[in-house]
Amino acid sequence: MTDVATVQRTYPWTTNVDGVRLTFRLMEPSDRQAVLDFARLLPNDDLMFLRTDITQPKTVDAWINYIKTGRTITVVAEADGKIAGYASIHLNDALWTRHVAELRVLVARDYRGLGLGKKLTNEAFAIAKDLSLKKITAQMPTDQRGARQVFERLGFRPEALLADHVMSRDGQTHDLLIMSYDVAGFNNDAHGRSRN
Repeated sequence: MTDVATVQRTYPWTTNVDGVRLTFRLMEPSDRQAVLDFARLLPNDDLMFLRTDITQPKTVDAWINYIKTGRTITVVAEADGKIAGYASIHLNDALWTRHVAELRVLVARDYRGLGLGKKLTNEAFAIAKDLSLKKITAQMPTDQRGARQVFERLGFRPEALLADHVMSRDGQTHDLLIMSYDVAGFNNDAHGRSRN
């Protein structure tokens, strides 16, 4: 799929986000246990609608395999040696949608409200541009109004609504909202850090 060498961003790099020192870097296979630890501390509301159950070792192993094969690129933010959040770009295997990728972003409860989600998303946008992607999509149940507002503030726009397309762990169906963002509209500042 994609050679991570085509990513032109320089990692790792460290910054302060609202007084918290964070290091941004690409996820590696050695992050397996750190990802599991991160996932197991997430609130049930977050876990309810994840596309895959990242609290399970076999799911994290599959994710790591996608990273090794270039199907997924994940940027993690670390604070005090622990994962505080991540942004993943999941590339499409289908030839006709090779210009489109899906974005998934998740921030640990203790690091919300700092703007970390936006920083991670901007990193993902910059990587998407490096990979010559044209469009990024994000999917969420319509019940997740907070997530929708965050993506709208980032410039995503609703593109499709699929009725009863998602089933939560308790067996209830929910509508799925698909939002998209035009990567060409994303800019980097003079220092190579993303801004949007």
